[in-house]
Amino acid sequence: MLDVKSVVSLCAVVGLTACGAGVEGEEGIATQESALVTGTSQGCTFTVSSAAQPGTLPPIYDVIVTRAADATCAYGAGSVVVGTSTGTAPSLSLAANDLGVAVSYTYKTSVSGSAPQSLGIRHVAPDTLDIVRYAGLSVYLGRGSIYSGSLSIASDGTTLTVYGTKNGTIYGQTGTGNTYLASYPDFFTSTTAPSIMTF
Repeated sequence: MLDVKSVVSLCAVVGLTACGAGVEGEEGIATQESALVTGTSQGCTFTVSSAAQPGTLPPIYDVIVTRAADATCAYGAGSVVVGTSTGTAPSLSLAANDLGVAVSYTYKTSVSGSAPQSLGIRHVAPDTLDIVRYAGLSVYLGRGSIYSGSLSIASDGTTLTVYGTKNGTIYGQTGTGNTYLASYPDFFTSTTAPSIMTF
C-alpha cells in the first residue's frame, strides 16, 4: 500500500492529470515530450533517439545518445550507441544533471511474438560518452514484458527513478499491479540495486 508521501512523489515524477495536474495545451505537451528525450549535463545538451540500421531485416534499431555542440559545452559534438532493439522500435527516455546522463529504452532481442520486452538503463559520461553503468529491468523468467520506462532524477540529485508499465513480475518487486516505480539510489556514483514498487 502506498503512503501519502509515495503518492505525492509519484505525482511529481509522472505529472499525471489524475494526480491533479490540469489539462495542458498542445505546446505544453510537446515541451513535456521533448523533456523526456533531452537533458543538460555540464553545460551540454543531450538527446536520445533511435534509428534502424541500414539493410537489416527484421530491422535492428540503434539507441543513440547525441551531444550537441552548444556554445556552453566544452566537449563538442558527439554520439554513442547505447543499445539495440530487434524488430520493435524502442520507447525512449533521458534524464540528466551534472553527475551524468541517464537513458532508458525498451528492447527486444527477437522478433518472435512471444519474445519478452525489457528495459535497458545506461549511465553515459557527459565528457567521454563512455557507458559508465549498465542496468535494466525485466520480467522474471521472461514471463511478461516491460512496456515503458520514463526517467527522472529526484530532488536529492542522486536518485534516479523509473516509472512505467509492465505485465508479469519484476524480480524484487513489492506489491502487485502492472504499474511500477523503481528507485536507484546514488545511480551515478554506485551500482546499488533499485527498490521496485508495483501498484
